[in-house]
Parts: sequence; structure tokens; C-alpha cells
Amino acid sequence: MRGSTSEDQITWDKWVQSRDPDAGNLLIKKYMPLVSYHVQRISVNLPKSVSRDDLKSLGMIGLYDALEKFDPKRDLKFDTYSSFRIRGAILDGLRKEDWLPRSTREKAKKIDAAIEKLEQRFMRNVTVEEIAQELNMDEGEICTTINEHFFANVLSIDEQPNDQDDRDNQSFSIKDEKSEIPEEKLIKSEMIEEMTAMVSQLNDKEQLVLSLFYKEELTLTEIGQVMDLSTSRISQIHSKAIFKLRKWLEKV
Repeated sequence: MRGSTSEDQITWDKWVQSRDPDAGNLLIKKYMPLVSYHVQRISVNLPKSVSRDDLKSLGMIGLYDALEKFDPKRDLKFDTYSSFRIRGAILDGLRKEDWLPRSTREKAKKIDAAIEKLEQRFMRNVTVEEIAQELNMDEGEICTTINEHFFANVLSIDEQPNDQDDRDNQSFSIKDEKSEIPEEKLIKSEMIEEMTAMVSQLNDKEQLVLSLFYKEELTLTEIGQVMDLSTSRISQIHSKAIFKLRKWLEKV
């Protein structure tokens, strides 16, 4: 495989050819940081009641699955392939569980009602500060609740078909996913333009945090080191940015 050392290649050969258990254990150990990485990225939008150990267990299922199904003859790095499997396993596990507490759902309803009430009163988009004053809640709690509820909704519509490498699945789709009808292309282009415009309205710190987190794929801790801010401060900036984008998207 590309980029592999001779020692790595020997380990992979033992695993692929005979499913050598020692080789399998070495590969699990080598790629374990990928599980921790995706757990950290996904958990940033989840309530504290969701155990990271549970997410790690789901991620490990994805890693095992990747090892079983990876074909080293294909022009694809295992890091890339396993990342899809790990992330997919964690999200699938979250979809199957109602991980959002009832108290959070009720709190989200109160916040949505307050937003609607304030927007009718002021005839404009309202700020986190104004919502917090209306409900006598902490601003951080407002952002966290909205982000958790938003992420739960995204999970419910973010279902993706099984990976194309999963040959155990005997059902096939005849739709040409690569083709894009003119209407879909136009809508997609307009959405990208609108999102770009929305992001450009964020302040510099918010734009930088989103860029480092979603484009450069740094963790919150790594972003804090880059920006010389604490991890909790980066988390707060991230939450406020997502809150603003969510409200703008609802107006589209």
C-alpha cells in the first residue's frame, strides 16, 4: 500500500492473507487514534449525558468492520476508508438511540417559542442575549440546547446509503448518482452561494473557528492552540456561530 513502511506491509499481508490475530491487534492499535478523533468531533455537538465511551465502542465497531472489508488492492488509503466506516458507525448508533433527553427537547421548545415571540415583537432576528434575558437563562445554555436539538434533527435526515464497498448488501440502486439534472444543479449552486454569504456575515473569530474545524478538521483543543484561546472559549465561539447560521437558514 502507498505510504506504508515495510513493517506495516508485513502486518497488512499477514492480516489480509490469513487474518492473523496478532496482525489484527497491531492494526487496531495503530488506527485507534482515528476512533478517538471522530469521537471528539462528533461529541462536541452532543449533550454531556452521552457517554464518550459509548461513542468509542460504536467507533470501534466501525474500525473492525473496515478491517474486515478493506481491499488493499484498491487505490484507497485505509485511513480514508476506515474514517468513513468509523464515523458512519457512530452516527448510525446515535440514530438508533433517543439520546437527546426529554428535558432538552422541552427546553428547545421553550427557546423556539421565545424566539418566535421576540421576533414578532422586534420584527427582526434576535440575539442570544435577548433570548437569554427573555427566558432568564444563561447564554451558553441557550446555544448548547439549540445546537444539540439542531444536531438531532440533522441526524434524522442525514441517512446515507450503505458504503458501495459493502458487497454483503444484495439490494442495488439503478439511479445514476453522478448525474445532476439542471434544476438540482441550480438549487445546489444557489444554496452554496447563500451559505457562503451567511458565513461571511459571521465575525472573524467565528469564521476562523468554522474553517479550522470543518475544513482543516482540527479538534477544538488544536484550534485553541492555534488561536491562543481555551478549549471552552473555542467551543463557545463554535456554538454561537452554529446558532447564527441555524437562524439564518430557517429564514431561507
